[in-house]
Amino acid sequence: MLSITCSGFGGQGVLTAGLLLANVSMEAGKKLTWVPSYGSEMRGGTASCHLRIDDNEILNPFYSRMDALIAMNEGAVESFADRIAEGGALIVNTSMVADRAFRKDVRVVRVAATELSQQLKNPRGANIIMLGAAVEATGLFPAEQFADGIDGYFQRKGKNNPLNRECFMQGVQAARKAREASWI
Repeated sequence: MLSITCSGFGGQGVLTAGLLLANVSMEAGKKLTWVPSYGSEMRGGTASCHLRIDDNEILNPFYSRMDALIAMNEGAVESFADRIAEGGALIVNTSMVADRAFRKDVRVVRVAATELSQQLKNPRGANIIMLGAAVEATGLFPAEQFADGIDGYFQRKGKNNPLNRECFMQGVQAARKAREASWI
Protein backbone atom coordinates (compact mmCIF):
# COMPACT_ATOMS: atom_id res chain seq x y z
CA MET A 1 0.00 0.00 0.00
CA LEU A 2 1.29 3.45 -0.91
CA SER A 3 0.50 6.36 1.42
CA ILE A 4 1.26 9.74 -0.14
CA THR A 5 0.63 13.34 0.86
CA CYS A 6 0.54 16.34 -1.51
CA SER A 7 0.91 19.66 0.26
CA GLY A 8 1.38 23.34 -0.54
CA PHE A 9 -0.69 26.48 -0.56
CA GLY A 10 -3.98 27.09 -2.33
CA GLY A 11 -3.51 27.87 -6.00
CA GLN A 12 -0.52 25.54 -6.49
CA GLY A 13 -2.68 22.68 -7.76
CA VAL A 14 -2.11 20.41 -4.77
CA LEU A 15 -5.64 19.02 -4.80
CA THR A 16 -5.53 18.61 -8.59
CA ALA A 17 -2.32 16.59 -8.26
CA GLY A 18 -4.07 14.37 -5.74
CA LEU A 19 -7.12 14.02 -7.97
CA LEU A 20 -4.89 13.01 -10.87
CA LEU A 21 -3.21 10.37 -8.70
CA ALA A 22 -6.61 9.12 -7.58
CA ASN A 23 -8.18 9.14 -11.04
CA VAL A 24 -5.35 7.39 -12.86
CA SER A 25 -5.08 4.82 -10.04
CA MET A 26 -8.82 4.17 -10.12
CA GLU A 27 -8.81 3.82 -13.93
CA ALA A 28 -6.05 1.22 -13.53
CA GLY A 29 -8.23 -0.81 -11.15
CA LYS A 30 -6.51 0.20 -7.92
CA LYS A 31 -8.35 0.81 -4.67
CA LEU A 32 -7.79 4.19 -3.09
CA THR A 33 -8.77 6.84 -0.63
CA TRP A 34 -8.38 10.58 -1.15
CA VAL A 35 -8.79 12.93 1.81
CA PRO A 36 -8.44 16.66 1.06
CA SER A 37 -7.68 19.30 3.66
CA TYR A 38 -7.65 23.03 2.98
CA GLY A 39 -8.12 26.33 4.72
CA SER A 40 -11.05 28.62 4.12
CA GLU A 41 -8.98 30.86 1.83
CA MET A 42 -9.38 30.38 -1.92
CA ARG A 43 -5.71 31.06 -2.71
CA GLY A 44 -2.75 31.28 -0.44
CA GLY A 45 -4.06 29.16 2.43
CA THR A 46 -2.67 25.76 3.27
CA ALA A 47 -3.89 22.87 1.15
CA SER A 48 -3.07 19.19 1.28
CA CYS A 49 -4.49 15.84 0.34
CA HIS A 50 -3.70 12.40 1.64
CA LEU A 51 -3.99 9.31 -0.51
CA ARG A 52 -3.70 5.60 0.06
CA ILE A 53 -3.40 3.45 -3.06
CA ASP A 54 -3.35 -0.34 -3.16
CA ASP A 55 -4.50 -3.36 -5.14
CA ASN A 56 -6.62 -4.49 -2.18
CA GLU A 57 -9.46 -2.87 -0.28
CA ILE A 58 -8.32 -0.06 2.00
CA LEU A 59 -9.98 -0.21 5.40
CA ASN A 60 -8.56 2.99 6.86
CA PRO A 61 -7.85 6.19 4.88
CA PHE A 62 -5.63 7.65 7.62
CA TYR A 63 -1.96 7.07 8.30
CA SER A 64 0.67 8.39 10.65
CA ARG A 65 3.66 7.61 8.38
CA MET A 66 3.70 8.25 4.65
CA ASP A 67 5.72 6.64 1.88
CA ALA A 68 6.04 9.87 -0.08
CA LEU A 69 5.53 13.59 0.35
CA ILE A 70 5.05 16.02 -2.52
CA ALA A 71 6.13 19.30 -0.90
CA MET A 72 5.20 22.30 -3.03
CA ASN A 73 6.36 24.89 -0.48
CA GLU A 74 8.22 25.47 2.77
CA GLY A 75 5.12 24.94 4.90
CA ALA A 76 4.65 21.47 3.45
CA VAL A 77 8.17 20.46 4.47
CA GLU A 78 7.70 21.91 7.95
CA SER A 79 4.32 20.22 8.44
CA PHE A 80 4.96 16.77 7.00
CA ALA A 81 8.62 15.88 6.35
CA ASP A 82 9.09 14.30 9.77
CA ARG A 83 6.21 11.89 9.01
CA ILE A 84 7.88 10.26 5.98
CA ALA A 85 8.65 6.61 6.69
CA GLU A 86 12.26 5.47 6.64
CA GLY A 87 13.17 4.71 3.02
CA GLY A 88 10.31 6.91 1.77
CA ALA A 89 10.57 9.73 -0.74
CA LEU A 90 10.50 13.50 -0.34
CA ILE A 91 9.76 15.31 -3.58
CA VAL A 92 10.57 18.96 -2.92
CA ASN A 93 9.90 22.03 -5.07
CA THR A 94 13.22 23.83 -4.78
CA SER A 95 11.69 26.92 -6.36
CA MET A 96 9.72 27.43 -3.13
CA VAL A 97 11.78 25.58 -0.48
CA ALA A 98 15.10 26.81 0.86
CA ASP A 99 18.10 24.59 0.09
CA ARG A 100 19.11 22.54 3.10
CA ALA A 101 19.99 19.06 4.24
CA PHE A 102 17.08 16.69 4.66
CA ARG A 103 16.81 13.46 6.58
CA LYS A 104 19.40 10.88 5.53
CA ASP A 105 16.90 7.98 5.75
CA VAL A 106 14.65 9.26 2.93
CA ARG A 107 15.22 9.61 -0.80
CA VAL A 108 15.09 13.26 -1.79
CA VAL A 109 14.09 14.42 -5.26
CA ARG A 110 14.80 18.11 -5.73
CA VAL A 111 12.83 19.73 -8.56
CA ALA A 112 12.70 23.43 -9.45
CA ALA A 113 9.09 22.82 -10.51
CA THR A 114 7.85 26.40 -10.49
CA GLU A 115 10.76 27.59 -12.64
CA LEU A 116 10.51 24.60 -14.97
CA SER A 117 6.80 25.15 -15.52
CA GLN A 118 7.46 28.75 -16.50
CA GLN A 119 10.22 27.69 -18.90
CA LEU A 120 7.81 25.21 -20.47
CA LYS A 121 5.23 28.01 -20.94
CA ASN A 122 2.81 26.21 -18.60
CA PRO A 123 2.98 28.28 -15.38
CA ARG A 124 0.20 26.25 -13.76
CA GLY A 125 2.06 22.98 -14.44
CA ALA A 126 4.40 22.91 -11.43
CA ASN A 127 2.09 20.45 -9.67
CA ILE A 128 2.20 18.11 -12.66
CA ILE A 129 6.00 18.30 -12.75
CA MET A 130 6.06 17.33 -9.07
CA LEU A 131 3.57 14.54 -9.76
CA GLY A 132 5.87 13.15 -12.47
CA ALA A 133 8.75 13.08 -9.99
CA ALA A 134 6.57 11.37 -7.37
CA VAL A 135 5.25 8.70 -9.75
CA GLU A 136 8.80 7.88 -10.84
CA ALA A 137 10.24 7.97 -7.31
CA THR A 138 7.57 5.63 -5.93
CA GLY A 139 7.35 3.32 -8.93
CA LEU A 140 3.56 3.52 -8.68
CA PHE A 141 3.06 3.33 -12.47
CA PRO A 142 5.22 3.32 -15.58
CA ALA A 143 5.66 6.96 -16.64
CA GLU A 144 4.04 6.64 -20.08
CA GLN A 145 0.99 4.86 -18.65
CA PHE A 146 0.48 7.60 -16.07
CA ALA A 147 1.02 10.34 -18.67
CA ASP A 148 -1.67 8.71 -20.81
CA GLY A 149 -3.95 8.75 -17.75
CA ILE A 150 -3.36 12.47 -17.26
CA ASP A 151 -4.17 13.13 -20.91
CA GLY A 152 -7.40 11.14 -20.57
CA TYR A 153 -8.39 12.94 -17.37
CA PHE A 154 -8.08 16.38 -18.94
CA GLN A 155 -9.67 15.32 -22.25
CA ARG A 156 -12.76 14.12 -20.37
CA LYS A 157 -12.96 17.60 -18.85
CA GLY A 158 -12.67 19.18 -22.31
CA LYS A 159 -9.20 20.55 -21.56
CA ASN A 160 -6.47 19.42 -23.90
CA ASN A 161 -3.08 20.89 -23.03
CA PRO A 162 -0.14 18.93 -24.49
CA LEU A 163 2.17 20.88 -22.19
CA ASN A 164 0.79 18.90 -19.22
CA ARG A 165 2.41 15.75 -20.58
CA GLU A 166 5.67 17.61 -21.14
CA CYS A 167 5.55 18.92 -17.56
CA PHE A 168 4.89 15.41 -16.23
CA MET A 169 7.82 13.96 -18.18
CA GLN A 170 10.13 16.72 -16.89
CA GLY A 171 9.28 15.59 -13.36
CA VAL A 172 9.96 11.97 -14.31
CA GLN A 173 13.38 13.00 -15.66
CA ALA A 174 14.18 14.90 -12.44
CA ALA A 175 13.47 11.76 -10.38
CA ARG A 176 15.59 9.63 -12.71
CA LYS A 177 18.49 12.07 -12.33
CA ALA A 178 18.10 11.96 -8.56
CA ARG A 179 18.17 8.16 -8.62
CA GLU A 180 21.32 8.20 -10.77
CA ALA A 181 22.88 10.54 -8.21
CA SER A 182 21.98 8.01 -5.48
CA TRP A 183 19.05 10.07 -4.14
CA ILE A 184 21.31 12.89 -2.98
